[in-house]
Amino acid sequence: MQLLGGLTGEKFLSQFWQRKPLLVREAISNFKGAVQAPELFALATRPDMESRIVERRRGEWRVREGPFSRSELARLPQSDWTLLVQGLNLEVPDADALLRMFRFLPHARLDDVMVSYAAAGGGVGPHFDSYDVFLLQGPGRRRWGIGKRYDPELEPGASLKILRRFNAEKEWLLHPGDMLYLPPGWAHEGVALEPCFTYSIGFRAPSSGAIAREFLGFLQERVAFDGVYADRGAKSPRHAAEIPKGMLQHAIEATSKIRWRGRDVARFLGEHLSEPKPHVSFARPRRPLPLSRFASRSRARGLRLDLRTRMLFRGDDFFINGERVAAARSGGALSRLADERSLPPSKRLPRPLLCLLHAWYRAGWLHVGERE
Repeated sequence: MQLLGGLTGEKFLSQFWQRKPLLVREAISNFKGAVQAPELFALATRPDMESRIVERRRGEWRVREGPFSRSELARLPQSDWTLLVQGLNLEVPDADALLRMFRFLPHARLDDVMVSYAAAGGGVGPHFDSYDVFLLQGPGRRRWGIGKRYDPELEPGASLKILRRFNAEKEWLLHPGDMLYLPPGWAHEGVALEPCFTYSIGFRAPSSGAIAREFLGFLQERVAFDGVYADRGAKSPRHAAEIPKGMLQHAIEATSKIRWRGRDVARFLGEHLSEPKPHVSFARPRRPLPLSRFASRSRARGLRLDLRTRMLFRGDDFFINGERVAAARSGGALSRLADERSLPPSKRLPRPLLCLLHAWYRAGWLHVGERE
């Protein structure tokens, strides 16, 4: 696989993933990037896109959150700034195709594609991430320094977590199409030598605490508790401030009713991981096709998931945009849709599956046609 420097996905996972960095020259030959600067600047003006500008002025790091006006972007200086736009794959088909090149890893782990456009001298300072990242160089050149051992002290007063002192153990100059993989915890700093793009392919790594808290919320909506505390016949307490023994016992009995199985956890995880980020919205078709015409067009042209749609499955349970669907009889077609994010033209789809897909189409989660 050229993307991994000739390594198969299995060898990369066994030798490098979450173990050590990997530099790949020409991971994508003749890589021109997924966006040009004007298109990226236009995305940064939209309120439904996550964007930031990082600048270093007089030795101090400053961060501004988007959306930005066109005049703000036009006034940027000639050097020492970076524009970051998150979730590029949700808007740009070429960026989504880039993310799907990493399908040797589970879809549940894929997060998004962030693009940074930096003027000469631009960067976000030396830092480390708690997740894996692939840094793919677009047009322009950027110098990267990395290190496993570093002083964890951060710059005081900076709004970003920037290391106060950082001495790189290794340095490389990346050209268009070169890619650097970094496991969690490796410090790194990238500095643009000239106006350049860098595409960061990030991965989801939810903490144990976050998973536990979200699961408790999941249970809260599904566990019913009947009855209220009663203390008829209670005697006057010796200490008015002491919690009564009967009230404590009532609480113990109520909480002991909380039960869950492995299947409950699997369903929670599927709904949680397929939930779009809060700012994501879907555009419903203005004039949705009736079921009959949807069926004929899907047979002729195939179907594809919207760029924003997240779809996963586990066994007969399918999860799309935070909702669960049990579809044992249609599992083959749905698992293919989840894996490939599209279905090719088909002679016939079972009516229950067709009705389900039509509902997703009306919600804007699915479109007719294999390609964007």
